[in-house]
Amino acid sequence: MTIRLNGYHLRSMSDDPLIASLSAAVEARPDDLPLRLHLAALLLDAARPAEAIAQLGRALTHDPGNAEAQALMQRALTGSAPGPAEAGPTPQPVAGGDPLAAYERELADVVPPRFARAGDEPEPVVGDADRIFDVEASTIRLADVGGMTAVKERLDLAFLGPLRNPELRRLYGKSLRGGLMLYGPPGCGKTFLARAIAGEMGAKFLSLSIVDVLDMWIGNSERNLHELFQAARRNAPCVLFLDEIDALGHKRSQVGSSAMRTLGNQLLAELDGMEGSNEGVFVLAATNTPWDVDPALRRPGRLDRVVLVLPPDAEARASILEYHLRERPIAGIDLRRTVAATEDFSGADLAHLCETAAEFAMADSVRRGEVRMIEQRDLDRALKEVRPSTRPWFTTARNVAMFANEGGVYDDLVAYLKQRKLL
Repeated sequence: MTIRLNGYHLRSMSDDPLIASLSAAVEARPDDLPLRLHLAALLLDAARPAEAIAQLGRALTHDPGNAEAQALMQRALTGSAPGPAEAGPTPQPVAGGDPLAAYERELADVVPPRFARAGDEPEPVVGDADRIFDVEASTIRLADVGGMTAVKERLDLAFLGPLRNPELRRLYGKSLRGGLMLYGPPGCGKTFLARAIAGEMGAKFLSLSIVDVLDMWIGNSERNLHELFQAARRNAPCVLFLDEIDALGHKRSQVGSSAMRTLGNQLLAELDGMEGSNEGVFVLAATNTPWDVDPALRRPGRLDRVVLVLPPDAEARASILEYHLRERPIAGIDLRRTVAATEDFSGADLAHLCETAAEFAMADSVRRGEVRMIEQRDLDRALKEVRPSTRPWFTTARNVAMFANEGGVYDDLVAYLKQRKLL
């Protein structure tokens, strides 16, 4: 019996006892790759290319780099049998790409797709290499940020005021572009603050980190960085947040890799808008180690404004504790006492404190066999375990403030350390 399908003659397995036996063996041992390739070769010899292609498609799914499978697939596609001198690995269908991709498109009517596509997932566009970036519409506002009065005032002066007053902006020649670097101990809300700025401005929010940029192929990292800036320009007004800017823009004099120095130069060019206008793109950068950032990034017109984000003050700590306890069963919490005991705690430390107190209360409930509320004693016990994570940072920052405050960049840090009698 012969069936014609898409130009191929498909004979039934019963026409050849050896092929029928091998087919049964392959069905019983689907992971036996040599057996499957032997069956595919016999199918090709029997002029049954469509069935061979189906077997080879499964083989290449398990081992895309298998030279024998690729050679047999090439033979099946071209209809020619290679001689001894011609046998060997077939060239990749797409340079640097998936070797199965071309086969899958070529044989869409014969070999089923390797992956089923979800109903709501758009079909891929062949040849479209554009990356998709997560451009968000932030719903957070500055009112959601506890404390940080001085930081909010500085941001209002740099970004929010000019945006809200277009007539005055034009009168004073204030452009809708600029950059600001937030620095301070880890866990103090720099990322949250950046999202709040975007929400307050009604602007889009695009976050960029080193993992979004770095690529193993030469030139691709610079291309990725350019595409991220282009995405921000297309979505202007947009807040482009450069997280851990010290990793992306480390001091070039201390970078041993030429690729990282080239990437740093590309970042400087993008901030200058050399590849396109940055009008309406507000660049916010965050770092825990501003002393490691290349000084060229702080040149006027780039990240020319530097703002210190300190651990939350008493008012902010109260707001953060209330936020993290609001949906938990609590009773008899002395908020003022807890706030007084958490000086130098970051926002992340306070969240961890509440989590630890909840663990103690839950463990006690399990032992007793009855549910009880989270009480002050749980917070007091948690305070014995959770320590502020900002103190090691201030130890390093103190040395920088004393010996490396060129040009008064860290004057606000010096003032804070003196106020706390740490300097």
